[in-house]
Amino acid sequence: MNKEERTQVLADLVKINSVNGNELAVANYLHDLFARHGITATVWPFDGQRANLTAEIGAGEPILGITGHMDTVALGDEDRWDYPPLAATIVGDRLYGRGAADMKSGLAAQVIALIELHDTARFKGHVRFIATAGEEYGTPGANRLEVAGVAKDLSALVVGEPTGGNVIYAHSGSYNYRIVSTGQSVHSSEPERGRNALAPLIDFALAERKLFSDAQNDPYLGPLKHSVTIIRGGEQVNTIPDYAELWGNVRPTMAFDNDRVTDRLQATVNRLNQRDANHLILEVVHSWRPVASDPNSAFVKQALRASQQAFSAHPAHAKPTLGIIHGATDASVFVKHHHDLPVILLGADDWNLSHQVNEYTTLSSFTATVAAYKQLIQDYFA
Repeated sequence: MNKEERTQVLADLVKINSVNGNELAVANYLHDLFARHGITATVWPFDGQRANLTAEIGAGEPILGITGHMDTVALGDEDRWDYPPLAATIVGDRLYGRGAADMKSGLAAQVIALIELHDTARFKGHVRFIATAGEEYGTPGANRLEVAGVAKDLSALVVGEPTGGNVIYAHSGSYNYRIVSTGQSVHSSEPERGRNALAPLIDFALAERKLFSDAQNDPYLGPLKHSVTIIRGGEQVNTIPDYAELWGNVRPTMAFDNDRVTDRLQATVNRLNQRDANHLILEVVHSWRPVASDPNSAFVKQALRASQQAFSAHPAHAKPTLGIIHGATDASVFVKHHHDLPVILLGADDWNLSHQVNEYTTLSSFTATVAAYKQLIQDYFA
């Protein structure tokens, strides 16, 4: 593709309103784009306007996975945007629009790289392209594909989240939980006749402060992060509440993973129930796993070398480096039954531009990312 054709693909994707729950239109667009270049892709629709898409380029083993999500966060207050969020307005080197950074620039770059490699007719290798629905909330698309086994035979995975060309070799998981407490409601003038549902949650919150104090630091991700973030209970100041709930978030690491987090939380709930005859129930709401690759591995070194070479042609951007983040991605789902899968994140522009008013990607970063993907894929199978 020439520069104009590449930019048109990116603009077309940004113009599609794929706010979480409306990914089918993107999947259909990519399906047709692949078809025009002789690549067979499969659209996997579900729940009305939702869909995943997969495509196989090449054959044999090993299989390199390339993944990106098709959904975006909400448009927000459109009056605060300098340019309409679905117009894909180009001003100088910037293309503005919802999802331009997170992550339609990465998605477009992945698709273009695969098409251009396929069009050469000289590509040797096997790449599985995986485009998902709902990464921004709940990962329903990735969960469906993981159950279907889309990641079970992958040898490595590249995630196209915005990284400014940096190679992210590890990220924390994300684990959300809720604890429900039930009691007995009475008038507050006689609290001894009832059972205050808030009291055991306060005990839990106090215990939670030191609950993971013995968790060893992860060599890549550092200490486990954890917080109680919501407590709800009570409806009237002179009534003992009979229901309350507490929510918390943990950022698991490879050194203290999701299973150990569950065990620790459940043991604490059991102890409080047994000690004071409380009625606490633990519910795991979301459990996304951490991912980590050896920064000294051949795969990570290949990715960094490819990105540095590609971005060197665009001196306005900083030289790519290695790094980690504490957010979670669809990779957290794809490693559920493949814990040692090597994973890197590599994409255009800055993670901090995501979800913002006036979100944008730079066309120079987008161009460099296409080149980085093409080089990495070829080096991986060399």
